[in-house]
Amino acid sequence: MKSKTRSSMIWLIALLTLLLITPALAQEPICPTMPPCPPDTVCPMLACPEPVIQPGVFTNPEWLRIAYHRANVTIENQIATTQVEMEFINEGNGLAEGTFVFPLPGEAAVDQLTMFINGQPINAQLLPADQARAIYNEIVRQYRDPALLEYIGSSVIQASVFPIPPGESRKIEIRYRQALTVENGLIHYVYPLKVTKALSTRPVDSTSVRVEVISNDAISNIYSPSHSLAISRSGDRQFVAGWESVSTAASDDFSLYYGIASQTINANLLTYRESAGEDGFFMLLVQPPVTLPEEQAIAKDVIVVLDQSGSMFGEKWDQARIAAEYVLKNLNPTDRFNVVLFSTGWRIFSNTLESPAQAQAAMDWVRGQEAVGGTDINGALTTALAMADAERPTTILFLTDGLATEGTTDTQQILSNLEQAARPNIRIFTFGVGDDVDTFLLDAIVRDHRGAGSYVRPSERIDEEVAALYTKISAPVLTDVTLDVGGLLVSDLYPTLPLPDLFAGTQLTLVGRYRGDASNLSFTLRGTVNGQEQTFVYSGLSFPAQAGGEAFIARLWATRRIGDLLNTIRLNGENPELVDSIVRLSVRYGIITPYTSFLITEDDILTAQGLERAQEELNLQAQTLASEASGASAVDAADAVAGAQNAAAPAAMPTMAMPGTTSGGVGGGEPSAPPMDGSFVSNPIQTVNDKTFLWQDGVWVDTAFQPDTMQTQQVTFLSDEYFALLERLPQLADYFAVGEQVIVVIEGVAYEVVV
Repeated sequence: MKSKTRSSMIWLIALLTLLLITPALAQEPICPTMPPCPPDTVCPMLACPEPVIQPGVFTNPEWLRIAYHRANVTIENQIATTQVEMEFINEGNGLAEGTFVFPLPGEAAVDQLTMFINGQPINAQLLPADQARAIYNEIVRQYRDPALLEYIGSSVIQASVFPIPPGESRKIEIRYRQALTVENGLIHYVYPLKVTKALSTRPVDSTSVRVEVISNDAISNIYSPSHSLAISRSGDRQFVAGWESVSTAASDDFSLYYGIASQTINANLLTYRESAGEDGFFMLLVQPPVTLPEEQAIAKDVIVVLDQSGSMFGEKWDQARIAAEYVLKNLNPTDRFNVVLFSTGWRIFSNTLESPAQAQAAMDWVRGQEAVGGTDINGALTTALAMADAERPTTILFLTDGLATEGTTDTQQILSNLEQAARPNIRIFTFGVGDDVDTFLLDAIVRDHRGAGSYVRPSERIDEEVAALYTKISAPVLTDVTLDVGGLLVSDLYPTLPLPDLFAGTQLTLVGRYRGDASNLSFTLRGTVNGQEQTFVYSGLSFPAQAGGEAFIARLWATRRIGDLLNTIRLNGENPELVDSIVRLSVRYGIITPYTSFLITEDDILTAQGLERAQEELNLQAQTLASEASGASAVDAADAVAGAQNAAAPAAMPTMAMPGTTSGGVGGGEPSAPPMDGSFVSNPIQTVNDKTFLWQDGVWVDTAFQPDTMQTQQVTFLSDEYFALLERLPQLADYFAVGEQVIVVIEGVAYEVVV
């Protein structure tokens, strides 16, 4: 996810090295020994009289709490100003002293850096990367903390020492500026949230990142592979993106991309390849206009189909009527509409599609209806389909809270009837209300008719769900979308073909695999606007043959593929080949779903026997997945699968604890520190770039390692050979930073760090 070679990125990491005075030590400071500093440099550690060597006792003190960690970023015409605020509280009994060290990539141009401690300005010194490397090597040796390895090779800004008396706090403010560059039409900003993991073992009480972007050029795509953002646009040249959380131990740095608009519909490309010779991954961000003038809106028809059966009586029916009113109030001037209510039979507002001038009359009609009777889904939907005009895009919003009980009730027969009645220009969007819906029917309708589905759980409001979706799809920009990839060999594209329609303000994220390489390639996007074909060409696209790029794309692709395979099992039945593919993808990319928990529970998942047991376990779950169409567990499954299919970012790592950890159990408690002595581990799985590591018998093992067939090349932790290997293969630093004992596979060679 991070790229240390880009000048557009800065890694401002506050690594707090603590020297502690405790009553148990008779008020004598415990200090690590350090070698002499290089000539003409500032020693990175405090001088200590007669140091006592106790490696590892200073790292991540449990009594240091971070009250808040805030980053406020302003990017104006590619100049990013970052202001960081952090408060540290010493909850121990002894004095805490330390220093801050800020690693920066050597090519980063920082033209302003200011640091304050409790409001007082603090001077900092920049050390070149070669001097910084020696400092890092020694810090890693003394503290036996391999997590620092990921910063080796960076320049260092070093600030002066400050004390924190017991029970007191210190507030740190840092401001720095950097220039961001445009690559492939995208600007990339990174903020190192993982800094807090080097400072305290405890979650941060409050964490937030706010980024405000002001640009002379129109802004197209806005995307974060790391965090779920709230985004507010002010026109097409300014936006604010925000994220916040409480009691969080950050596992990923904050990453934000935004694009510079060049066409009506913009597209930006990112690629990744683990090694030369393997198939690569790509992501295409497609951004239609944020808003669309009324005169440019595609004329469409909207048909609202509401379940009026007796089970909807009361609050559900009130909310359904409010949802219908929202849709009718937000029709475009060129739209037409109708309303179908169904229970035992069906009723329609009008025999013809009406203009928005009749919307109020329709709202009054819906308000006067009550929920009573059975559920004739087939009759209602076939009636709505018969209204559709072959010449205009048609959107059907279908809402139901139950199973079909009237008319045709067989799911497969209903789907067959809909397929015969539907025209290619029709899109059906479904809302399943409560847990008693036929998830197989609803999801198959969405799949077959190029819409989207949503499940409204008992604790959620129907009107809010419908309003949120309709806001996204109310202004179509391009329908019947196709993509010509210019002869590039691509496969496993998600979302799957045919592509969804494009709507104003709604970004489309395509991920897929590619074979071979190409430079200066052109993609062509085609679609229909008011019956006229439109073409958009994106030139100068490069798909490199060499390794490198944005590693998160591989895990995002794997997340979506697993979701698609699980959905195929749900709707079509269990299949051994699909089960095998899900198991191998989950192991390779660390994708954990409710159906891939074997990744954690299977001790020898990397062996042939372990994979076979995982396949047997998933096979049993797949049979249940393909047999339960309704009920809470079926809706849970449909929600989980849809979430993976439509994921905007790679699947997040779960918060859990294994037996013997200091956390409170699966999903609970506070994350513990990474294991230094092999006694415990809070999360038995980690992802680094596109690799997954499993905690097995005290070793972090790369899932690309095949214990049945591979031999390892061993190197002793913190030995001279260890650092020499990192010098020769710097890409190993990120992986060795996982822990003291690691097995990692690079270009077919398995390197093992031993103690």
